[in-house]
Amino acid sequence: MEHIRTTKVELVKLLDRFSTSNKSLTGTLYLTATHLLFIDSHQKETWISHHHIASVEKLALTTSGCPLVIQCKNFRVVHFLVPRERDCHDIYNSLLQLSKQAKYEDLYAFSYNPKQNDSERRRGWQLIDLTEEYKRMGVPNANWQLSDANREYKICETYPRELYVPRIASKPIIVGSSKFRSKGRFPVLSYYHQDKEAAICRCSQPLSGFSARCLEDEHLLQAISKANPVHHYMYVVDTRPKHRMQSWWATEKDIGRIIVRISSKIWNDEKIGESDGKKRLNAMANRAAGKGYENEDNYSNIRFQFVGIENIHVMRSSLQKLLEVNGTKGLSVNDFYSGLESSGWLRHIKAVMDAAIFLAKAVVVEGASVLVHCSDGWDRTSQVCSLGSLLLDSYYRTIRGFMVLIEKDWISFGHKFSERCGHLDGDPKEVSPVFTQFLECVWHLTEQFPQAFEFNEAFLLQIHEHIHSCQFGNFLGNCQKEREELKVKEKTYSLWPFLLDEQAKYLNPLYTSQKLAVLEPNTVSFQFKFWRNMYHQFDRTLHPRQLVCNIIMNMNEENKQLQEDIKDLESKIKQRKTEHTDGVHTKELLHSVRPESPTLKSSLCFKEQNLLPVNDAFRTIEGSSPADNRYSECAEEFSKAEPAVVSLEYGVARMTC
Repeated sequence: MEHIRTTKVELVKLLDRFSTSNKSLTGTLYLTATHLLFIDSHQKETWISHHHIASVEKLALTTSGCPLVIQCKNFRVVHFLVPRERDCHDIYNSLLQLSKQAKYEDLYAFSYNPKQNDSERRRGWQLIDLTEEYKRMGVPNANWQLSDANREYKICETYPRELYVPRIASKPIIVGSSKFRSKGRFPVLSYYHQDKEAAICRCSQPLSGFSARCLEDEHLLQAISKANPVHHYMYVVDTRPKHRMQSWWATEKDIGRIIVRISSKIWNDEKIGESDGKKRLNAMANRAAGKGYENEDNYSNIRFQFVGIENIHVMRSSLQKLLEVNGTKGLSVNDFYSGLESSGWLRHIKAVMDAAIFLAKAVVVEGASVLVHCSDGWDRTSQVCSLGSLLLDSYYRTIRGFMVLIEKDWISFGHKFSERCGHLDGDPKEVSPVFTQFLECVWHLTEQFPQAFEFNEAFLLQIHEHIHSCQFGNFLGNCQKEREELKVKEKTYSLWPFLLDEQAKYLNPLYTSQKLAVLEPNTVSFQFKFWRNMYHQFDRTLHPRQLVCNIIMNMNEENKQLQEDIKDLESKIKQRKTEHTDGVHTKELLHSVRPESPTLKSSLCFKEQNLLPVNDAFRTIEGSSPADNRYSECAEEFSKAEPAVVSLEYGVARMTC
């Protein structure tokens, strides 16, 4: 609260950034320790978490007030007009401090209290059990085992404690391979396909240097290959663009030539200062000992494949270009599509999807195991491994299964959520939309296969909302070891039980439980489209339309109500028929009694018609006396026995015997 100078500002205008007539809502702006709140004149509330704020900009003072523009990580952009510049300046400075926390303990998750006790908190964290998930895959088995090599994070700090490796891989081989791989991230199991007995493994790039090799790493890859009893060759999928490999080899050759020249010059005492020569040699030595690629000559039964996904810096720049196009007011359709193409965003989405498709085909069609890596193995590797598993396994397309997938391939394997999402005030060059790209790839799959996913678009958007909100502990920190040190399971809450409590909101009405074993998406260019509800979900005045999914859900609710009404009406009709049948049976019972004389029978028949009573077998006609002979013939006719009399009952003529 020490950063909050002004807690309340009245007569603030919220501008519509896409309105051509400068539409605005007037209300009151509140600043709390965790949120920025705007309440307009219609009592509608707009909440913005401080952790969602990516940037705050105070524009030049105008005659209407002082503009304040806030851009959020969930792609909301709000434009306030504050009446007084002093208030605007106070709000601006407060948001700069509140949106960039220096330490984890100041994040919202550590103060968020949903009124749950400790046992409920523990149950929430125990909802996802990765040990059970590997058992579901069929691991451990004859070829794969659980290793305790990293139990105390001694080999790799960014890996989880429990890792699955080939059964024939000994601990010295694992340790030796970890020393050869960047950040110690040696090859481990990510997904096991029981039917094909093929595996998807992951690691980081090798530190190859000048023609360096590591026998332990070569043995470990051979062990992964032999763990597949059907195919003894395997793929090594490098997610980096191939041109970087070519430039790396060219650089390596150039470095070798330069070292030879400099060495000869130094030994020949030419005019190169000793210190200068050493600096250049050290720089080239560091570069040579840096990150590289597997040497195909050293690995047998290995097929190398490059899929060409760009690094985090290219992706960050691409997203920035996309947002610039999205935020431009008054663009024509041609200009919008031209800007979208220039950003390259959808091309990057396609590259990630193509890599995942290659994995799925290698496992299903060829039955081969695959090892995936990028540079450090926590960005592009997580994208490709998780999407490949999603294509292969229908369980990951359910709500609970998708949570397990994120826990397994993103959280436990050390995707750097805090750095990539900018949770703390750190290096902005480490921020990149890696997980956002993954969610967008999944959304494209839901568009191509609308019946294959149990969850809808709202589920993906809600997860994206909370990777930035810092409201729950799942995405805090950069690895499991860091989360254990922060004690997130003791001090924060898990997101997953809260999503399951609201599961009805995230169900896909088109989902069919019939298993579609493997998804085969089409990645031609026209299949990729702009995700409007991700990047314009808060811009309600921009081409307002109702989602087809929401229309179907509303129709389903209406159908359910109509079905209940039909059942209620059928029940009432059945009840009425029962009452009617009982009444008819009663009347038929009365008609079944035979009269003692024709006169009595005639009397009974006419009693049903509410006629006047009969006296001495003669009916008295109104306006006459019993002695009146004018009606004697009629009386005689009534006194005769008749075979049948027409009775009017319920408006229907019926013959009564």
